[in-house]
Amino acid sequence: MKIGGALFSQTFINEWTVMMQSLVVALVQAAAEPEFDVERFGARLRNLVKGVPTAELWVLPEFHLEPRSAHLHPESAARSLDDAKVTALGDLARELEIWLVPGSIYERGDDGAIHNTALVFSPTGERVASYRKVFPWRPLEQTKPGNRFEVFDLAGRGRVGISICYDIWFPEHTRHLAWLGADLVLNLVQTATADREQELAIVRGNAIMNQLWIASVNAAAPTGRGRSLIVDPAGAIRASSPDASEEVLTAVVDLAATAQTRTLGTAGVSRPWSQFRDDDVAIPLPLYDGRIDPATWQPRSKENS
Repeated sequence: MKIGGALFSQTFINEWTVMMQSLVVALVQAAAEPEFDVERFGARLRNLVKGVPTAELWVLPEFHLEPRSAHLHPESAARSLDDAKVTALGDLARELEIWLVPGSIYERGDDGAIHNTALVFSPTGERVASYRKVFPWRPLEQTKPGNRFEVFDLAGRGRVGISICYDIWFPEHTRHLAWLGADLVLNLVQTATADREQELAIVRGNAIMNQLWIASVNAAAPTGRGRSLIVDPAGAIRASSPDASEEVLTAVVDLAATAQTRTLGTAGVSRPWSQFRDDDVAIPLPLYDGRIDPATWQPRSKENS
């Protein structure tokens, strides 16, 4: 095969295609910042990026930039997405030429409601996604729930979905991100409670059932119990933190593995996304006042979304 006048073997073309869908993901397991100070955060992030120059996607925990005092009075900490500090985060992503997910912040919506909102910035500094947590951890978390799922395109290489902490406990959440075409789900966490152990199982279960990557980054002590992990579409743990200490957890994430697992099957056997046939009848889902329609069961492809 020729590309640009040069002759390449099919093996090279296949390997090159896989490389184009792979990237190094860096999860920053760190305690929350003492204040929302972009300059201080930027100085630390610059040093981290120097240490792992191959990492393209940098992800931080839930509420990483919000101090503990903000949780007591979120109405005074909340800001709009046009706030100068939010814009400065985009400038930081552009300076470092990285995809940056700086955790979540308290967002004040146009109607005055306060949301737990995750932000995503591209290497050009553009805010390409903002996701409002759909399942706040009640009764303690008083933010207003969001009402949509969020998936963004990673420069044509694959799709990435966002979930925040307790969202991962609801199987409908990851299932919908998968249906929207997510190859990878970023789960931003600030779990300081004993159920982090259960969350590890839930992350693997969601990855297996939906046949996609999940990267779950928890805060380090004292604001979280750590134990961040990256799980592949077959449920294998590709990287994990053993404790709550601060560290940068990295892994090479091959986004093509999502489609491969769904095509060939988990362990070469199970293909839940290919379960239904054209002549199958719809299955009522009374809990949702809806149904599973075989005609719309499979995830959206990159071509028709």
